[in-house]
Amino acid sequence: MRALEAEAMRYFDSYRVPAGKIVSLADYDPESTGGVKDRSEGEALLRLEQERLVTLQKQLYAEGKQALLVCLQAMDAAGKDGTIRHVLSGLNPQSCRVRPFKQPNTEDLAHDFLWRVHRWTPGHGEIMVFNRSHYEDVLIVRVHQLVEEAVWQGRYSHINAFERLLADSQTKVIKIFLNISKDEQLKRFEKRLDDPLRQWKISEADYSERQHWDAYVEAYEEAISRCTTDAAPWFIVPANHKWFRNLAVARIIREALEELDIQMPEPTVDLKDIRKRYHQAVRQAKKNKG
Repeated sequence: MRALEAEAMRYFDSYRVPAGKIVSLADYDPESTGGVKDRSEGEALLRLEQERLVTLQKQLYAEGKQALLVCLQAMDAAGKDGTIRHVLSGLNPQSCRVRPFKQPNTEDLAHDFLWRVHRWTPGHGEIMVFNRSHYEDVLIVRVHQLVEEAVWQGRYSHINAFERLLADSQTKVIKIFLNISKDEQLKRFEKRLDDPLRQWKISEADYSERQHWDAYVEAYEEAISRCTTDAAPWFIVPANHKWFRNLAVARIIREALEELDIQMPEPTVDLKDIRKRYHQAVRQAKKNKG
């Protein structure tokens, strides 16, 4: 019964930040598992979500009239890469892509802050996941005072207009914040130090950025509060437990795709004629074997 209840819960509503809400991250528990009992139950539910995502991706691609953009944001070590790997591993890369956004280069800086992002938005029939996104320009830019306050303050309205444009162009936009605690981040840094396959991820910047934790919390709270809209909502997902983080993100993406009400195109050929040709081909193949 518990598994059925967990599967029935609509995460799109449970973790969505309503438009106009003033967000305090202190109100969101990063340890929560949304009523899912344990890791084994969560991973079983994740497998169901992955199967559904495969079907929905095929339908979205076949329809070719709508798109989905998923923006993943988080503190360091919250698991953006791991989330992408576990949630999207079964999808066809022909119509599902991931774009990471790191420090802007000289060409990026010669344009408006949305230029490097807009050209990577998905075409109709596609799913695009941004690993970090245009929100870096009101997060790290703000925390490290890379531009004047008047500049980053003005970007919230530009972001809302940009996302409204995408929505008006049949691209559904969802933004997901992976919410981990400061203590959990430190534990993950320690695991990276002890794992030869992940040591490359550790840098001095990881620890220096921790000194700005409170400033980042404040920046995220304002960005989410000012930029969660009906057209492009924010979701705050508990991320201290990786298995639940993966399940929640998969379900939110699946429910977002279902909201598109995808309509499969009608066949462009006469199916009766095609079936007739198929049976003729089968009979001919048997005759040739004989």
